[in-house]
Amino acid sequence: MLDLIAAFFIASGTVFFVAGTVGLLRFPDIFCRLHALTKADGLGLALIALGVGLLAGTPGEIFRIALVWSALAVASATCSHLVARYALRSGMEGRDD
Repeated sequence: MLDLIAAFFIASGTVFFVAGTVGLLRFPDIFCRLHALTKADGLGLALIALGVGLLAGTPGEIFRIALVWSALAVASATCSHLVARYALRSGMEGRDD
């Protein structure tokens, strides 16, 4: 039963990653694209980490999974903020394609 719950979380996380990628490719401007990536990929990573954490054998493995998730969450937020700030300062508004 635990394997099925973990598989559900991992599959749900994968769906959110795909949705973020579609948003990156389909949205009109850089700010919408950043929003799609940070929100969908952040939730996708959290769901995948939760699913893998359920399958982990030791508390040490769970701690390492949580550590990787938190580091990637901070890095993602920081990078997207820097990209948005650069785009705003360089005058990118509206559609940029």
